[in-house]
Amino acid sequence: MPSTPETPRVVVIGAGIVGCSLADELTSRGWTDVTVLEQGPLPAPGGSTSHAPGLVFQTSPSKTLTALARYTVEKFTSLDVDGASCFNQVGGLELATTPERLAELHRRAGYAASWGVRGEIVGAARCKELWPLIDESMVLGGFHTPDDGLARALLAGRAQMARATERGARFLDRHTVTGIERQNGRVTGVVTDRGTFPADHVVSAAGFWGPVVGRMAGVDVPLQPLAHQYARTKPLPELDGATVEASKPILRFQDRDLYFREHTDRIGIGSYAHRPLPVDPFAVLPYDEARARHMDMPSSYPFTEEDWAPSWADCRRLIPALRDTEIEAGFNGVFSFTPDGMPVLGESRTLRGFWLAEAVWVTHSAGVAKAVAEWMVDGRPSIDLHECDLTRFEEAQRSPSYVRDRGSQQFVEVYDVIHPLQPMERPRPLRVSPFHARQQQLGAYFLEGGGWERPHWYDANAPLVDTLGSLPERDAWSARHWSPIAAAEARATREGVALYDMTPLRRLEVTGPGALDFLNRMTSNNLRKKPGAVTYTLLLDETGGIRSDLTVARLAPDRFQVGANSPADLDLLLRQAPADVHIRDSTSGTCCVGVWGPLARDLVQPLTPDDFSHEAFGYFRAKETYIGHVPVTAMRLSYVGELGWELYTTADLGLRLWDTLWEAGRDLGVVAAGRSAFNSLRLEKGYRAWGVDMTDEHDPFEAGVGFAVRMDKEDFVGKAALTRKAQATRRLTPLLLDDPAAVVLGKEPVYVDGAPAGYVTSASYGYTLGRCVAYAWLPAPLATGTGVHIEYLGEKVPATVADEPLFDPKMTRIRR
Repeated sequence: MPSTPETPRVVVIGAGIVGCSLADELTSRGWTDVTVLEQGPLPAPGGSTSHAPGLVFQTSPSKTLTALARYTVEKFTSLDVDGASCFNQVGGLELATTPERLAELHRRAGYAASWGVRGEIVGAARCKELWPLIDESMVLGGFHTPDDGLARALLAGRAQMARATERGARFLDRHTVTGIERQNGRVTGVVTDRGTFPADHVVSAAGFWGPVVGRMAGVDVPLQPLAHQYARTKPLPELDGATVEASKPILRFQDRDLYFREHTDRIGIGSYAHRPLPVDPFAVLPYDEARARHMDMPSSYPFTEEDWAPSWADCRRLIPALRDTEIEAGFNGVFSFTPDGMPVLGESRTLRGFWLAEAVWVTHSAGVAKAVAEWMVDGRPSIDLHECDLTRFEEAQRSPSYVRDRGSQQFVEVYDVIHPLQPMERPRPLRVSPFHARQQQLGAYFLEGGGWERPHWYDANAPLVDTLGSLPERDAWSARHWSPIAAAEARATREGVALYDMTPLRRLEVTGPGALDFLNRMTSNNLRKKPGAVTYTLLLDETGGIRSDLTVARLAPDRFQVGANSPADLDLLLRQAPADVHIRDSTSGTCCVGVWGPLARDLVQPLTPDDFSHEAFGYFRAKETYIGHVPVTAMRLSYVGELGWELYTTADLGLRLWDTLWEAGRDLGVVAAGRSAFNSLRLEKGYRAWGVDMTDEHDPFEAGVGFAVRMDKEDFVGKAALTRKAQATRRLTPLLLDDPAAVVLGKEPVYVDGAPAGYVTSASYGYTLGRCVAYAWLPAPLATGTGVHIEYLGEKVPATVADEPLFDPKMTRIRR
């Protein structure tokens, strides 16, 4: 039957757990014209779902992944097939056999408390009670999560297939997709070896075949399939008489990259300890050909004994009962990894109506399906998905080599203890600013973000540390990727002048007759200002959630420079731009130096023919001028709370700009300063970081950026929703830790009156204030002076609600 606006035709490619869950979620929302195509036989078509061991550990450093897993547990627990539950809530147990791992488990317990998952740290004796087969003498402690367990993925798929079918969906197996039809930039149908299926929306939920489907659609899918070892033992006498599939918690031995689950009287063991085994998705065999070659299914590769041997020895050390048995069967199962380990979700801009729901593990399957269904039906998901958005990768992160290298590294690091600042090792360096050579000469300590090499401090400033006096001692975790030099650079910025490399910040050029009207409609602040004005503004969604924050400089009547956050900002603006507006990402061809500090004007004024006085060049103004021989766009902005300018020029002139400023600043004691000092200084001023402090789950008023909203201007995206907003029940709240020596890093739970009440977003030691500053989402009524506790490595650290900005509240240092 022909589609209507209320019943769009949807074709889902792939009937694994994601495709089945999505069909259920879509049809439950009234989109009942859903066809799910599967190349293999149903209900076990041979992809990752068909062999998945089903472990669901909900807790993750990512709030988003945890939310997706929580919904998966909630939904699968409610499903059954012929009386058999689709989720076995046996709980989870993660073991620590080293002090480093025990500390990591305390951090994981903190994440659980932050994101609303039940869990507790337990001693070795309790671990033994929960898993009697382990050698207790090896164990220092564990993290027990009673609501985790085993997802029966094939059963859950069947249950959701039945529900979706009752509402009108159809599931067609033995249909191999051979092409994606499109017209005028929109998807129109899916071609298979058994006919063509017209469609208004197509969702690729093809798992590790995602890149194959993506190529048919002309849409890049940055996903690397890898094989992972899984084995089952012979029956164990210790489990003799077992009648249920599993009764003990799923077990993780992450210090040796292993996990365990029961299969009645046998033990199933998975290992990430072996070398990465990348698989070419274009070379995976069809179902029947795989069976003909004596493979159980296309996703099940032959077991490699040589990779298994070290892990088997580790298994027998932890579980002595395994010393008297052997492996009965094993295979190398294929599943998907991305460069950052997150799913790839969303609608393509270049092929509208073509959606991705890829690189999704069983753990997050139902949660992803719900979010994508909301996105399709309602226009937005109910939770923040920016970490999963298909647009998040930079162009430099999309090469096949990059995806393979970093996807393989993600496999290696699945169970590693990862510091929040820890950069990937390869490929580096990838993107460097024009100042990179000078930064190396100054002994820059580089971390990485978005492919960019980013200095966090400079060894050349080490002598300045001696002038600081004593700094609080740091524990091993907070001291990682940190140096006291950051404190010296922060002080130099507050007292003198420093150069900051701001090149990685995204820059968009927006031009054309309709540019002003377009940007003013898309953002929350008033941009109808004369050329030379710079405005801080917000990109909101239709519900008033913060999609991004921008700085918009009007350089000419129809020319704007937009400071943005991620590739998603460019993607959003390109989707909405009318024909008379042109948008170009100029980041790679330009560079930026932040010149900040009370001596900033003393540094730049002698180098320019223009008047840089406060009266002639006010705060939030822009001017196109020269610094020495270099043409620059100068903007009087400061993200560190000090006098100064951002100086932009083309990449070919970047090195000359740096050298000009450096030479002129020698007599002023200029220093190069890094991101570590920058983060400390911006938190002292209360400047928000989008994606960390605020996302589209938050509105501007509760996030403390309501000043960037002009409700009295003409209509803009999100305005109607903001007029209907009730009084905020939460707010982004500044905290000062009471102990001058205490430090937290972010994502820790915050306790009010002994109960978890929120979580830390950003945190850094405030070197000017002599206290660690933490911002946290907390209940709105908390008054200044209220005492709270932040849990850090299992300890409750006292902190106090403070007024903001914490530093220079009258803004005298910036406006002078």
